[in-house]
Parts: sequence; structure tokens; C-alpha cells
Amino acid sequence: MEPSLSAADLDVRHFTHADLPEIRQTLIDLHNDAYADAMDDEFNQRFPWFVDHWGGRPGFACVIAYDGDEAVGFAYGAPGTPGREWWREHLDPAPERDLTFSYSELAVTPKWRKQGVSERLTRALLDKRAEDLVVLLVDVEHPRVQVLYESWGFRKVGEQQPFPDSPVFAVMLAELPLS
Repeated sequence: MEPSLSAADLDVRHFTHADLPEIRQTLIDLHNDAYADAMDDEFNQRFPWFVDHWGGRPGFACVIAYDGDEAVGFAYGAPGTPGREWWREHLDPAPERDLTFSYSELAVTPKWRKQGVSERLTRALLDKRAEDLVVLLVDVEHPRVQVLYESWGFRKVGEQQPFPDSPVFAVMLAELPLS
């Protein structure tokens, strides 16, 4: 079934830490749909833990795009702890202005991919952030995703494997607001 709207017409709603009980299952269901072909991977199966970890942070911010009543994608993250940003090991010296938003997750259902939803969600999440920088991780096995983030102003500053069973990720950093 084709989407009934364009990405620009989607209803993008903002949520916070206080909303996690209301949106938790929506995030898990969207992730399971978006990664249906990779759910046999134990790392992907731990997604509910990541939702609780990030959603448990007081500064948690989330956007979910809706086509009518149907959720079609989300993006979320939370501010980093000043002075303890994990990306610092990749830059010497670190930027002077370094308050960082950690962009943790982005997922779009398959029928809505390649229609601008990822960029719409990213910009909705990051517009008007008080932080100076935003950092995210991209699986190095997905170079097209890395190129997409580069087109929005991110640059690769290193690589990291945060968990023994996780992929190796490109560490990507951008100044806020995005260009």
C-alpha cells in the first residue's frame, strides 16, 4: 500500500521523558517493522533496553511521524553530560563550544523510505536544540546512510564499537543548527 501523504504532510509530534510510557510500545513496534529483516541479530533484539535507557533520561526528546493514526517513523536522543561526551576521543582538540545532543535512533517503516521522512524527523528533532553539537553513530556497513547524514552537515570523526555484539559504527558529528 502506498503512503497517502508526502513526508511534508506527515503529522510530526514531539515527546519527552514524561511521555515514554505512552510511546514506548510505538517505538518498539516501529523499530521491529523497520528492522524486520535483521531481528535475528541479538543486538537489534535489545532495542527495548535502549528505549528505556534513553527514554529514562530527563532530557530525552523524541519525534514520531504519523500518517493519520499510523506511526511511520521516529527519531530520538538526549543531551550528553557536559565534559563527558564520548566522542571527544576522536577529536583533538575538541571544539570550544561542545554541549552535545546524542542522536540515538532513527527508524522509518519500509513503505515510507526514500521519501524524505528521515530528514524531516531529523530536522524536527534537532531544530531549536540548545546544544552546540549533535553526535550519532552509523553502521560502517551502510555507507549510503553515512552519505545521507553528510548531506545534512554531519562529518565522520572516527569509528567505535560500543558493545561487543554491536556493529562497528562511524562516529558522526555536526554543529547545530544543521545547515
